[in-house]
Amino acid sequence: MTTATTTDSVRGVLFVTDPLAGLAGDIDASVGLMWATQELGFEVWCCGPEELAVVEGRVRAHARRIRLRPRQAPGGDHRWIVDATWWDELESAVIDVASLELVHLRIDPPVDARYLHTTYLLDLVERAGTRVINRPEGIRAMHEKLVALHFPELCPSTHVGADPTELREFVARVGTAVVKPVDGFAGLDVWLVHDDQGAVALLESASHGGQQQVIAQQYLPAVAHGNKRLFLLDGEIVGAVLRRPAVDDFRIGPPVAPAEPDEDDRAIVTALGPVLRKHGLAIAGLDVIGGRLIEVNVTCPGGMHKTDALLGTQLSQTIVSRLFEGVLV
Repeated sequence: MTTATTTDSVRGVLFVTDPLAGLAGDIDASVGLMWATQELGFEVWCCGPEELAVVEGRVRAHARRIRLRPRQAPGGDHRWIVDATWWDELESAVIDVASLELVHLRIDPPVDARYLHTTYLLDLVERAGTRVINRPEGIRAMHEKLVALHFPELCPSTHVGADPTELREFVARVGTAVVKPVDGFAGLDVWLVHDDQGAVALLESASHGGQQQVIAQQYLPAVAHGNKRLFLLDGEIVGAVLRRPAVDDFRIGPPVAPAEPDEDDRAIVTALGPVLRKHGLAIAGLDVIGGRLIEVNVTCPGGMHKTDALLGTQLSQTIVSRLFEGVLV
């Protein structure tokens, strides 16, 4: 590895991510996008949000250029076969971010102060002419847990609030509800609340005693047949996969089978697509159960790397190739 230098012009793609050592090379969607970028012949650069700075009006990054090590298709599993350390660092440099062909904002939610401050810096990169995926303004405008509420006709019955009494009334009305934090992700702190004597205690815990807003959605028994993840690029479906709850857990697990978009799925995408395009949310993951929209993932959409491993698809390559078609014109 070479020592850090300062340069105003580099070629390739910058991934603004959480620490590389914390990314699971066998399943993480960001890693899949990096592999696809490398296979297209572009340099892969990485930095954390804390390594961004503005110097004389230009966004600079203390970044590392990496080369991903070879991987193997697993055969019947959703995890790639990779080395424990799946990358090699080739050099580090202070770079002008806008000199790159593309920037991926790939830090995990929640959209907290750290995330928001990063979006404000990357706004300047877009203004300088380099595309940021997903657009920082769009992430701020379209909260991924709440965007579905703009389309109530597409969603199951939903209540957003912090009052345990009102939440309890909602559960009584729908019978059983899935309750999750407004800023949650990856299935953390998700509760299945039945209309029984345990409901009040669970709702008080979920809402932190009425101090934290949560989303409560009517439980859909159709989840037993699977939760469909629709992969969207610029508002169009590029793939779909079926996921199911584990035998001993109501929450959704990894992909298990290919899925074919149906009429209900296409109606959802027809409604959402223009909104996603308007806000520059190029990569999105829609979760659909029984033809009802559950969630729209836009901050760090995932699932592509797992799906490619399991099914032999090329979602990551398709996404990266089409993104470059819009950049290198």
